Amino acid sequence: MGKGPGLYSDIGKKARDLLYKDYQSDHKFSITTYSPTGVAITSSGTKKGELFLADINTQLKNKNVTTDVKVDTSSNLSFTVTVNEPTPGLKTIFSFKVPDQRSGKVEVQYLHDYTGISTSIGLTANPIVNFSGVIGTNIVSLGTDLTFDTKTGNFTKCNAGLNFSNADLIASLTLNNKGDTLNAAYYHAVDLLKNTAVGAEVNHCFSTNENTITVGTQHALDPLTTVKARVNNYGKASALVQHEWRPRSLLTISGEVDTRAIEKSTKVGLALVLKP
Repeated sequence: MGKGPGLYSDIGKKARDLLYKDYQSDHKFSITTYSPTGVAITSSGTKKGELFLADINTQLKNKNVTTDVKVDTSSNLSFTVTVNEPTPGLKTIFSFKVPDQRSGKVEVQYLHDYTGISTSIGLTANPIVNFSGVIGTNIVSLGTDLTFDTKTGNFTKCNAGLNFSNADLIASLTLNNKGDTLNAAYYHAVDLLKNTAVGAEVNHCFSTNENTITVGTQHALDPLTTVKARVNNYGKASALVQHEWRPRSLLTISGEVDTRAIEKSTKVGLALVLKP
């Protein structure tokens, strides 16, 4: 466990990563190269059916400043500048996209032993303002996440969450979508040496009275190979195998099937990440 309660986005993150991270039905390829001056260039491609999407990201680190420049096949250019800890616990992020004139945003994050705050504001005449804050410790924390649109004068997001952690168990409860969705998540590390864990997530929508239940597990077959599986109450089952065939280079094969219509619903995804 880390020191302090972390940010609002950390509430339930362990369970979400166990249940959803690295699962996919597309074909993805990513390769990162490093120049002698320390510039990292990452080229990525994703094949979705007959559609192929690609982007190139260039990252430069200079002391505590990280600059990312990304361009994609739709001719969108993204800039992100991150200043890490000009003072202890503080991080500032400046980002914008071209040609989207409303995409400019400044975000400030602050981490303390008993609080975690993140606030952002759009760089427009009528900006969207976001504030999220967590108070507590690394064991118990309570937080909220609010987004306000100054153009319409309305709150577009109003969430609240509670998180409990100990050495091998993490549980969270969040109220999202302005009180319409209740989410409960659970993560339990069964065997730390073999990276064995189980997790579950329950979503209840008050407006439709629908429940979605997802359970999953992961296990390390060896120090370089991890398997994961999940299933939900609608009969959709997924599994993946991830192998680190060289340091920081990963091959992931995943599949999904609807057990109620196996002959029509099988999906297979492949991801290859190369970092020399």
